Amino acid sequence: MVPLMIQSTLSGRPTVAEIDLSALAFNYRQLRKRIPKGVRMLAAVKADAYGHGALPISLQLERLGVDYLGVAISEEGVELRRGGVKIPILILGGIYEKESEQVLRYRLTPVVFEKESLKRISKEAERRKRKVRVHLKVDTGMGRLGVPMGLLPDFLKELKNHPRIEIEGVLSHFSMADGEETYTAEQWKKFQEARAMIKERGITDQYFHMASSATLTAFPSYSGNLVRPGIMLYGSYPSLRFQSIIELKPVMTLKTRIHFLKSVPAGTRISYGGTFITERESLIATLPIGYADGYSRQLSNRGEVLIRGRRAPVVGRVCMDFTMADVTDIPKVSVGDEVILIGKQGRERVTADEIAAKIGSIPYEVLCLIGKRVPRIYKSPPEGDFDER
Repeated sequence: MVPLMIQSTLSGRPTVAEIDLSALAFNYRQLRKRIPKGVRMLAAVKADAYGHGALPISLQLERLGVDYLGVAISEEGVELRRGGVKIPILILGGIYEKESEQVLRYRLTPVVFEKESLKRISKEAERRKRKVRVHLKVDTGMGRLGVPMGLLPDFLKELKNHPRIEIEGVLSHFSMADGEETYTAEQWKKFQEARAMIKERGITDQYFHMASSATLTAFPSYSGNLVRPGIMLYGSYPSLRFQSIIELKPVMTLKTRIHFLKSVPAGTRISYGGTFITERESLIATLPIGYADGYSRQLSNRGEVLIRGRRAPVVGRVCMDFTMADVTDIPKVSVGDEVILIGKQGRERVTADEIAAKIGSIPYEVLCLIGKRVPRIYKSPPEGDFDER
């Protein structure tokens, strides 16, 4: 029987998400280079900036010169306003009942696509004796939100009953921009038909936009005059085929340190259900991070982490608060060694895109899953590392 070797840390929990604002600035510049001249940028910072921390990311993007910010719900916009963000903020998901008051109070721009919210916004604007800008969303084939093309004339007729509402922009959403060119082209055609219908009724729009990260990269001619990048700002790709098109730098590094080490004999079961059984005398590291932190349980027995510049396999089921890795083949490994779960160490790198491929997901979900109990640590860019609009 192999004697048990035990080591454990005594200091505070070392699990953090390090956010590199210089990488964010690099990605922003890379995307700016691909945007046609005269086109403005709306940065998607919904879902806590894809897990990166909405307020610090938004303030950085504001300094960089982004023109607009996009959130999913009004609460996200209120958080940014309270944090000092001054540039326009678009509520991409529309607004719900009883939200009109805070939308106007915090100078948020709602997306509209149904009559009831239009009436509520109009009523609040009348109460405040002011006009309110909105963006009108048309459904061109996503099948989610937006005025259906067949109902657009009736919706435009309703708009005439609300003189305090100004249409600042018209938008839609591509559903297959990362792969299906024919369908994407058909959506763009419908969008132009919708804009023509709107203009015929004497309504002008300052912005017209459909393009997200995938579209502005693969189909720049569909950029409109405002683009809405999201995942690429954070250093991941809508699909792997974009890696050869544009260079990006991952903004988030998810890291921790080895909390506990033990040597075990061959035949030892690891974690719940005993789904991993050692085939040799092994050294097992316990890491203080689990699915409650957003490290997916689907990485059980298939994930890899970086320790001392080498890959170590995740063994056994990922637990709520802990994950185990086999470090038998890593020389001189010890408690307190840095562990990279997403990010670079030495010549090796684990990306959100790689993790997504392993669990049958997308990098958007991988990043958004990183929970609130993982502190975000922000690395500031060098002085002067900002672009002017």
